[in-house]
Amino acid sequence: MRTKLAGVVSSAAELPAARRIVIKVGSSSLTTVDDGINVEALLHLVDACQQLRDGGTEVVLVSSGAIAAGLAPLSMPSRPTDLAAQQAAAAVGQGLLLAHYTQGFARHGSPVAQVLLTVEDLIRRATYTNALRSLEKLLALGAVPVVNENDAVATAEIRFGDNDRLAALTANLLHADALVMLSDVDALFDGPPSQGGSPLRDVRGEQDLTGVTLGPRGRAGVGTGGMVTKVEAARIVTAHGIPAMLTSAKNAPRLLAGEEVGTFFHPRGRRRGARTAWLAHLASTKGRIVVDEGAVRAVAVGRSSLLAAGITAVEGDFESGDVIEVVDAHGTVHARGVTGYSAEELPQMMGRSTAELAAELGPDYERAVVHTDDMARVRSV
Repeated sequence: MRTKLAGVVSSAAELPAARRIVIKVGSSSLTTVDDGINVEALLHLVDACQQLRDGGTEVVLVSSGAIAAGLAPLSMPSRPTDLAAQQAAAAVGQGLLLAHYTQGFARHGSPVAQVLLTVEDLIRRATYTNALRSLEKLLALGAVPVVNENDAVATAEIRFGDNDRLAALTANLLHADALVMLSDVDALFDGPPSQGGSPLRDVRGEQDLTGVTLGPRGRAGVGTGGMVTKVEAARIVTAHGIPAMLTSAKNAPRLLAGEEVGTFFHPRGRRRGARTAWLAHLASTKGRIVVDEGAVRAVAVGRSSLLAAGITAVEGDFESGDVIEVVDAHGTVHARGVTGYSAEELPQMMGRSTAELAAELGPDYERAVVHTDDMARVRSV
């Protein structure tokens, strides 16, 4: 067995030696509206994943395709737009999809486990820990977790929306050494290939994306994400110290064998968990808390909790438990976090010390406005 890398991979050539990777495959690579699951394409992917597993690499699959797989059995001519119909298609298609994965990996003697997640599973502390514990145990027991959003019960208000972002959060959750995104395109192009666009082999930062045409979010057919969400997913993991790779599903065997194909997004930040990634990149904010320069330094540089003494203004209508932005006097966002107080409570607290608030309003006001454990820094000073 190969010696596993101690940390993230620095190029596609190191992928076969990785300790753990998350592989995301899109609906368009596995299914069609008319015929449902493309079994040949699915088995092609399974064989490529098993080759990695045979070398000792742990593989977690984030697989789209449940809704698409359920269309034909329910006589739906196209992907539905209403949530109830999507839930029905997912409920039918998820079982079909998992059955094919189970049969495919069984040819190699590998067990498969279905893991259905919702946004709340990865942002609530208790369920976040349970999701991590479950996935870690499955990997330790030699199973292949097949992860998908729980479309059959997800609500329109709180959901990942596409599996690219789910894959990014899963990679952060598991401290994976790389995120691999498989689509129906060979790489990220700087413009439409039909108009002379060229593939980008390396993306080291936002400067490499300047002028790149990503196209619309989603498109006709069975997929929902498009190139926009794949780049967003790459931003999420690279900002948290994990590289991302993008290529077509047909190129999966070459990429997973260590060939330099597709686009490699180089990591930039330090490794952090899925909850922090969600707060930094995906959470819907309900308002803003404006703070003075001292609070900016304490929160963004000192990584301290936000206290009422540093607050100068409150914007928006939010409740305790909502996600808010922490901004300076110029409106620059320095952090996002879960507030412990509502917009109605905070004005009487602004500029006052914790001891003063506790003496006047009671011991319940001794806690931070936003605790450091519930905060993601998004900008340094």
